[in-house]
Amino acid sequence: MTTLPKVTLISLIVTLTFPVNGMMRSYSASISDSSWSLIQNTPTACVLQHNIPRYGSANFASVANKRVNLDFELDMVNLPERSTSVELRSEPPLWRPAVASSKITKLAFYQRFNGEVVGDKAWTMLYELEKGMVPTFYYQDWYSNKDQIKVALSAVNFAPQHLQFMDCVSKLLPYSYEDIAFTTLNYRKNTQILDPRSQKKLTMIQQFLKYEPELELVLIDSYTDSYGGRYKNEMLSKQRAGTMKELLEKAGIPAQKIIVNGYGEKRHIASNEKIHGRNANRRVVITMSRGY
Repeated sequence: MTTLPKVTLISLIVTLTFPVNGMMRSYSASISDSSWSLIQNTPTACVLQHNIPRYGSANFASVANKRVNLDFELDMVNLPERSTSVELRSEPPLWRPAVASSKITKLAFYQRFNGEVVGDKAWTMLYELEKGMVPTFYYQDWYSNKDQIKVALSAVNFAPQHLQFMDCVSKLLPYSYEDIAFTTLNYRKNTQILDPRSQKKLTMIQQFLKYEPELELVLIDSYTDSYGGRYKNEMLSKQRAGTMKELLEKAGIPAQKIIVNGYGEKRHIASNEKIHGRNANRRVVITMSRGY
């Protein structure tokens, strides 16, 4: 039997234990610590979160939109100090060593930003977790040119929360905040009654704003056509703006976040000489802004 020289044997052990270029630091939840939770479950947003001890959290998010969507964010306690190339792989858990790993994608973590995976690749991560696999990020430590970082998402306790998450996604509103953030509503002549299209848009706004906690300001600007006298039109526009404010307050928007203006027949957007022009001028414009 051939005996390996002492130096060669030590070198072999080091090679098997650590990457060639340095140490591998791993971050993942243990079987006993692995947890998933649905931290947001509303008709406007669904967020599924997984805690990674000593590293941060992993978040899958889908928001109200015309299209089904999914984004993944790796929320890090310590943000990247420099832009870093990353490989994302799907690996088997320790108790399934015979299953092969596969590459999901290559991406970049940008300086001072959380890691993001969007669209198809985020769905792939979710599907791999559903199969019991472990989506795993590999990248070079931005504090060291030698050490490597491994961040893994555990599939333990994933299934029940995943089911709830997908149920939430199926109930998201079929339009986004951007679809209602700037909206023009039109009135019937000499009334505070909206036309059918505008009534539908107002219902959309009310439904969405019930679940929009980040809303900072709602600006309501009301206008009339030029028929009926300036003073009367100014009063009518203020009445319409006030009524609209009351409707949004009932939708859950605090009164102090709503500003109203009644401009009467000022600031026309079309000629008052024709019916369709007057119809366009009889309007209330709702502009919203939100902060994070």
